[in-house]
Amino acid sequence: MAGGKIRKEKPKAKGGGAGTSAPYQGGISFHKSKGQHILKNPMLVDTIVQKSGIKSTDTILEIGPGTGNLTKKLLEAGKFVIAVEVDPRMVLELQRRFQGTPHSSRLKVIQGDVLKTELPYFDICVANIPYQISSPLTFKLLNHQPAFRCAIIMFQREFAMRLVAQPGDKLYCRLTVNTQLLSRVFHLLKVGKNNFRPPPKVDSSVVRIEPRKPRIEVKQKEWDGFLRICFNRKNKTLGAIFRQKNVLSLLEKNYKTLQALNLSVGNKDAEMGSSRLGNANEVETMEMDDDDDEDGGADDAMDVEDGDAEGEISEFKNKVLAVLKEGNFEEKRSSKLKLEEFLYLLSLFNKAGIHFS
Repeated sequence: MAGGKIRKEKPKAKGGGAGTSAPYQGGISFHKSKGQHILKNPMLVDTIVQKSGIKSTDTILEIGPGTGNLTKKLLEAGKFVIAVEVDPRMVLELQRRFQGTPHSSRLKVIQGDVLKTELPYFDICVANIPYQISSPLTFKLLNHQPAFRCAIIMFQREFAMRLVAQPGDKLYCRLTVNTQLLSRVFHLLKVGKNNFRPPPKVDSSVVRIEPRKPRIEVKQKEWDGFLRICFNRKNKTLGAIFRQKNVLSLLEKNYKTLQALNLSVGNKDAEMGSSRLGNANEVETMEMDDDDDEDGGADDAMDVEDGDAEGEISEFKNKVLAVLKEGNFEEKRSSKLKLEEFLYLLSLFNKAGIHFS
């Protein structure tokens, strides 16, 4: 073109338009839709390994190793690396990269979806994971037995900050409490999006997750049902939440069913009857908590049981509110309760014969 520079047109990604994949120098394209964002900053890789506290005797689980930049450093630091990778192209790249090297005998590559893979024993997990599996993977790891020492994981920043949030923080939510029930979580470092190829749309953070030893024992379905109700409107008072008709109806159903079971004879009858219990999923909730509910008003826009027209529900409501008053919880809000307070409140409900699953 006269009077100017000729610009080379960038080749368009095949099958999906711009932004769906990015070329790798070895010919592999990374797919953003699959969460493939490879760490390209060697100094950051070194920092993650240093902060992991890897011992020379450790068996290390790596999830989503990609082309092996982090894998190489893990092999240098630990005894053995188990890498779980779903993309067969990446598996082949890993095998090519380490074949014939001193590290090859200390690397096991498992091709498959980590959420569907039975994980072997490992001491420590170090991973830069696809962000869309953050929640299910976190709880899969925390339920793994025998318990590992710690996990060093790269998450999308907002998700990471939910894990480490404290009571009163805007991001404090049901995910926070569930994670902290099973583990202690520490924020290690913030990672800018330009440290990846291709760069994601948001920044990331690395956290350290240490499973609790010993574990805090709770009945999981009971705990989950309880938290779903508490965090349905996390900035409302607990007194307002537990006055809702649908909540009272669910809890009363469980209460009457368990009373009937206690009168029945034989374990078989009890097992059959337990299937009739209501679940807190019946109370309309969102997967993520209502972070926009900032006014803290008690009863606005809520279906509240206030009258005494229905004698039975009112009597049961008084039983529920008596529990809240006993523990001084009626005016408190889930957004500001500590883990220990949730555990105590659930124990008070159960003591009164009120159950959530």
